Amino acid sequence: MKTITYTVLNSQGIHARPCALLAQCCTNFKSYVTVSNKERTASGENVLELLALHGQKGDILTIQIEGEDEQAAYDAIQEVLKNEFNEKKTSSLLKIAFFGTKDYDRTFFSELAKDKGVGTYNCDIKYFSSNLGPETTHLANGYDAVCVFVNDNVSRPVVEQLHDYGIRLILLRCAGFNNVDMAAAKECGITVLRVPAYSPYAVAEHAMAILQEANRHLHKAYNKVKDNNFALSGLLGLDLHNKVAGIVGTGKIGVCMARICKGYGMTVLGWDAYPNQALVDEGLLTYVDKEELFQKADLISLHAPLFPSTYHIINETSISQMKNSVMLVNTARGGLIDTEALISALKQGKFHAVALDVYEGEDNNVYTDRSDKAITDDITARLLMFPQVVLTSHQAFFTREAMQAIAVVTMENARNFNEGNPLGDAEVKA
Repeated sequence: MKTITYTVLNSQGIHARPCALLAQCCTNFKSYVTVSNKERTASGENVLELLALHGQKGDILTIQIEGEDEQAAYDAIQEVLKNEFNEKKTSSLLKIAFFGTKDYDRTFFSELAKDKGVGTYNCDIKYFSSNLGPETTHLANGYDAVCVFVNDNVSRPVVEQLHDYGIRLILLRCAGFNNVDMAAAKECGITVLRVPAYSPYAVAEHAMAILQEANRHLHKAYNKVKDNNFALSGLLGLDLHNKVAGIVGTGKIGVCMARICKGYGMTVLGWDAYPNQALVDEGLLTYVDKEELFQKADLISLHAPLFPSTYHIINETSISQMKNSVMLVNTARGGLIDTEALISALKQGKFHAVALDVYEGEDNNVYTDRSDKAITDDITARLLMFPQVVLTSHQAFFTREAMQAIAVVTMENARNFNEGNPLGDAEVKA
């Protein structure tokens, strides 16, 4: 175990920004970190618990680190304490219109935004439950920035109207930016910043969870047992052990999924427009072309970004190349799959299991409670009629760790823009 004793020197105490950066630092290590102040103790990786310590100037924090990488964690935490817990320059208040607000957004963002002044995020957030679109753009009038999510409409007409209202910054609290007209943003001189990565583990773990739900018919089994039906008919699944997993897109999330599949005892094939030789060298996967992956894989997991080159990468032709009783999971972008081709193949009994956290045509349903309404969306209704299909509502990212990371990185992006600091890989360029 390693111990750090730190005396708080910042006149504002341990406010939201240092807590956020310390928490994000601790999540990068396997070691367990606790931070104590007087009689209170917090988990080092939980920003809300750190804020609850109410560290004031002059308080003495005790940080304990225990685990296999405790030296690396110790060194990284020392850097945070040295560089980020001290006061920074003053910047003007940044006014942010926050669209598509849910209660869980407020939980994290409000805590980070509540402090004002030197060294803080120094922003004022106005929360709107409405999504951003042509009908709601006027709500951004009088603000400096808008904060949006995957289901907001940031098309050219919206971007141009935002520019007329004086908006200088679009903050994406997600990695994808396909809902933003980047050409229009560039023409209007609006900076677009995203969250390049939050928790790849959250997305990959969800991919395997819903894939296994579809494979082992867990959704059906749950409902059967609730009805006192303990028969196993209709619940037959497949072993994943010794099967072949095909990972389409081997970025951070794809690599996490490859490791999960490897843990199941699967052989892993990968396809990526930019192969990573290091993954081959460590023995994690073998790169093949798309056609070979589709032909050999028993499980195909999609983790590629949505570009013109990957749009409908799963289509009638690629489906015809797949094995019968193949399993397919998509936690990336709906546009990677031609939904009509998928439905046609489902009717023919092509797939043993299909698990979709995203799909074309989901936009009207995402993050909306329709429990008291009939599903009138044709694509959703048709997908739901297949017993081997599992749908979730764009929730693969939705873990505490990921929500914390999204909030912290988004607020760091806002601060860097406001203070004229380097924007790094968060900046989206047309």
